[in-house]
Amino acid sequence: MSTDSVEKVLDLKGLLCPIPVVKISNAIKEVEVGAVVEATATDPGVMMDIPAWCASTGNELESMEEADSVFTFRVKKLK
Repeated sequence: MSTDSVEKVLDLKGLLCPIPVVKISNAIKEVEVGAVVEATATDPGVMMDIPAWCASTGNELESMEEADSVFTFRVKKLK
């Protein structure tokens, strides 16, 4: 896991696609380049949606983990 500090934390548990992607997109727009946004979600779709969103927007998926049906991911704003 990265040692970059988290700038913003989002609780997306209970939200279904496409809302988690919309929320992370909005959060990334609010932080400076190099900042990290961390989010937790319960929609299994984020396992495919967030990496695809990062690839299409040029941001870095630093980590993604699943524990007890809760997905935690960290996205670093690159541009």
